[in-house]
Amino acid sequence: MEIVLRENERIDDLQFKGLKIIQNTKKFCFGMDAVLLSHFADVRKGDRVVDLGTGTGIIPILLAGRNEVDRVYGIEIQSEMAEMAQRSVKLNHLEDKIKIIEADLKEAPAYLGKGKFDLVICNPPYKKLGSGLLNPHDSKAIARHELLCSLQDVLEAAGKLLVNGGRFAMVHQTDRLVEILYGMREVKLEPKRIRLIHPSAEKPPNLMLIEGVRNGKPHLKWMPSLFVYDRDGNYTEEIKRIYAGEEA
Repeated sequence: MEIVLRENERIDDLQFKGLKIIQNTKKFCFGMDAVLLSHFADVRKGDRVVDLGTGTGIIPILLAGRNEVDRVYGIEIQSEMAEMAQRSVKLNHLEDKIKIIEADLKEAPAYLGKGKFDLVICNPPYKKLGSGLLNPHDSKAIARHELLCSLQDVLEAAGKLLVNGGRFAMVHQTDRLVEILYGMREVKLEPKRIRLIHPSAEKPPNLMLIEGVRNGKPHLKWMPSLFVYDRDGNYTEEIKRIYAGEEA
């Protein structure tokens, strides 16, 4: 199949099961947080999954390659990103597993149906809107700042999409932990697992992976911390295993 590349686009090899992805060097490209989240998420055989704010489609592609999911829906509000993700799905011949939908994630429950999904996953914008001017049409600004959706928007959409007992998995910054825990309980997503991510053993955590269960009973498990770099500045062995696609 011939895939047409637009200006500034390239095809990157994910070095996992022959999967590839199209990215635009002038737009937002996926980072390590998306890879760690796809590995952390408790994906089970036959799951129906929604990725809120899918961007390049990296998480659906990794999930479809690693797990026997039934279907993954990637919701993306930016037209150019959604179209690029659709081409990446075709590039990997995953049309039977992945459907990219250009839509506002806040409308996902109305579009896809309430209480129909086993897993909702999200790598959301980390930053609240603050001082300074941001271009609302810039894909990098939209991915990093809450220009088009807030944390609460993400949590409310996830809560509505999930079946009773369904799982929600997200990566976010540690400085918003209290807000996240409070917000999850407000929409009946009971926090179940948290894993802190440290740049190295000498530095405090700056990111976290968190899982909640729709109408779950209170019981929070702190997982062992994950360290990205060793003392020599190289990836730790665990990070290498995650990138190689080894099971969680």
